[in-house]
Amino acid sequence: MSPLSRRKLITAGIVAGAGIAGLDEAARLAGRYGLIPPDNGGIYGPGETLTYATQRLLTLHSGARTFPRSMISKTPFANEAIPRGKAFERSQAQGFADWRLDVNGMVDRPLSLSLADLRSNFPVSSQITEVACEEGWSYIAEWIGTPLHHVLSAAGLQPKARYVVYYSIDHVMWESVDMGDALHPQTLVTWGMNDGDLPVGFGGPLRLRVPRQLGYKSVKYIIRLTATDDLKKFGKGLGSIDPEYGYAWYAGI
Repeated sequence: MSPLSRRKLITAGIVAGAGIAGLDEAARLAGRYGLIPPDNGGIYGPGETLTYATQRLLTLHSGARTFPRSMISKTPFANEAIPRGKAFERSQAQGFADWRLDVNGMVDRPLSLSLADLRSNFPVSSQITEVACEEGWSYIAEWIGTPLHHVLSAAGLQPKARYVVYYSIDHVMWESVDMGDALHPQTLVTWGMNDGDLPVGFGGPLRLRVPRQLGYKSVKYIIRLTATDDLKKFGKGLGSIDPEYGYAWYAGI
């Protein structure tokens, strides 16, 4: 994405404040900068476009709030997860030694990474951030892992890639983020939590942690990352499975 001047950012803020009267202008600006979300159709489409474009223009480089260690939740809530199945249980019994994260799509060097690869061959980062759910609950935890941008760099991310699609173990649960979040330093391929391994209830052995968006974007049990320039090729073309059930593709907080 081209660098945005201060004047362009101010313009976007004015449009955001214009409400309904500014929707046409918002759509025009969003189109100019390629900030049209994949779920832009239907009655809620203009609102989704306004939200996504305005937040991206104004907060592209901002970070999610971080907290001191004293504020880590004593009893974090592990929400219901997808059925994990026998293959997962066998892998868990082996300490996930056979777990692989495949990286493919618009990359020059497709990868198949083990947990040991991620822990030993990539930079490690940690953050204390909040998981906020659209259902109203939240908790604060320390997340430890490999910044996603390092994984994409190792795979030779191609310049024309615009999104990263990521899949859970069943290939039914999937999500995607644009490069604003994929390359953000807080987006982690997470394998640790609160100074230990990432518990299964919280997505272990691998979870993509996207702290600048609501919790459903932080998919558990990830096994594949696919770089792409077009989300219409995936599922029903709405950017993830969640818009198919009424949620927004972009869930910025």
